[in-house]
Amino acid sequence: MKSLQTWFEEYSVSHQNVTNKQIHYICVPVIFFSVVGLVMTFPNEILAPLAAIHPITANWAFVVLIFVLLFYFRLSFSMGLKMLLFSAICLVGNFIVAQFISLLLFSVIVFSVGWIGQFYGHKIEGKKPSFIKDLQFLLIGPAWVIHSVFASK
Repeated sequence: MKSLQTWFEEYSVSHQNVTNKQIHYICVPVIFFSVVGLVMTFPNEILAPLAAIHPITANWAFVVLIFVLLFYFRLSFSMGLKMLLFSAICLVGNFIVAQFISLLLFSVIVFSVGWIGQFYGHKIEGKKPSFIKDLQFLLIGPAWVIHSVFASK
C-alpha cells in the first residue's frame, strides 16, 4: 500500500502550474461537494432507520462516506480527521441546499462546472489528470487540496 506522501508526490507531478493548482483548490472541493449531493439524491427508503440518529444520516452519501473515510484514515489518521470534517461540511451543506432548491439539479450543475474547470487547468498544465493513471487519484485530489491548505498556514 502506498503512503499518503507517495500519493501526494505522484499527484503533484501533474499539478505544478500555479494556475492549475489554484483551479484545483476551488474545483476539487466543489466536485467532492457535488458528488456528495448527487449521492444524497439516491432513493433512501431502506436507510430510514438512520433518521433516528439525524435526518442527515438517512441517505446513501452518509453510508458511502463511511467507506471513503476508511480509505483516508487508512492512509493517515490526521488526514482522516481533516476529511471527516470536510465530509461533514459537505453533508450539512447539501442538506441545507436541498431545503431550498433541487439538490439533483444543483449538484449536476456544480459537478459539470467543476470538471470543466479541472480540464481547463490540465490544459494549461499540459498534462493529463492523474485519475487517468489510477482512479484512486479521485480520492487523493481532495486530500491533496486539504493538505495544501493546511500546509500553507
